[in-house]
Amino acid sequence: MRRWLALLVAATTSLVLIALLVPMALLIRAVAENGAMGRATAAAESVAVAVGTPDLELAMAQVSRPVTVFLPDGRTAGAAAARTDAVRLAATGRSVTAVASGGREVLVSAQSSGGTAVIRVFVPDAELTKGVREAWLGLLVLGIVLVVLGIVLADRLALAVTRPVDGLARVSHRLAGGDLTARAEPGGPPEVRSVALALNHLAGRIDELLVAERESVADLSHRLRTPLTGLRLDAESLRDPEEAARVQARVDALERAVSAVITEARRRSAGRASCDAAAVVGERVRFWSVLAEDQCRELSISLPDGPLPVAVSAQELAACVDALLGNVFAHTPEGASMAVRLTPHPSGAVLAVEDSGPGFDPELLERGNSGGGSTGLGLDIARRTAESSGGHLAVSTPEGGGARVEVVFTTA
Repeated sequence: MRRWLALLVAATTSLVLIALLVPMALLIRAVAENGAMGRATAAAESVAVAVGTPDLELAMAQVSRPVTVFLPDGRTAGAAAARTDAVRLAATGRSVTAVASGGREVLVSAQSSGGTAVIRVFVPDAELTKGVREAWLGLLVLGIVLVVLGIVLADRLALAVTRPVDGLARVSHRLAGGDLTARAEPGGPPEVRSVALALNHLAGRIDELLVAERESVADLSHRLRTPLTGLRLDAESLRDPEEAARVQARVDALERAVSAVITEARRRSAGRASCDAAAVVGERVRFWSVLAEDQCRELSISLPDGPLPVAVSAQELAACVDALLGNVFAHTPEGASMAVRLTPHPSGAVLAVEDSGPGFDPELLERGNSGGGSTGLGLDIARRTAESSGGHLAVSTPEGGGARVEVVFTTA
């Protein structure tokens, strides 16, 4: 926006300056020419007064430019000049101005006792344009200064608009990443302030809805466990031991399913969690290293020296690591090497899992797709875990073959 506003102001200012300065430049040139011609005419008239008198030579000497007097008897006084058609026209009693080689000539007729004399004053081109080039250069510098000043002012104005808009974009990204405490600071033009207030209201409303959802989950937990307890008591009161055991097993399964649903609902409605990715990844790799040693797999791990916080709970990150390593063990032959690397990223952290197996199709990122007869949920679990923190998952094939899965998590 800043660039477009600067270009718009530059174009508008340039058009206005062209419309103003071009006529002014032409006017300056016309004024310079008229001034030079006026001075030449005055000089010619001062000499014309002395025609036919003994003061003619003195009058010609006082003129600081080439003067020629064509006398009625055919003689010429002063600077040498040809008797052109313009001179013959002026001899008829008319004062004229004509274009000559290298400038212009002013021809003034004067009556004397012997007839009509013509006084010629030559005006060179240098005098006609004297001071014009300097004036045009001054106008050009003035125009450039005004354009630059307009661009600077437009940039400052655009900055006052774009800075609050950038702040709104950052707050919206934080809200999308799960940070519901993010709020925009109203500023800038009234319209931008209105958007900031609306975004803050939306964030507050989302927070209120999540609080209501937590309360609904708590109420659901209480309301479901009461009938489950009744079912369990009814199962225990059955006289047939086998029937009682069968119903009790069903009740246990139902209770586990209900508990899992409530736990997931609580997790989704809870605030934004975080953990130390280095500690969680290191602990899960140590767990899988036993199986890797059993299958004669070379397992290398690279972790940062210090803590690396990410916006994912420790339980979710552990499940993500288990899914990725479980895929390697399930879909690569025994003895295939593998590597786990956790490195810092400008937005958080990158977890990369590589193996030297046969590789896989990137279409396996779609939920339920699998190339080895499995459920195909492993990569989907990793993808959803990354996206829940505002990150993403990428699959590639290293130069030496195999597969590489990169999971980017945003910082806590």
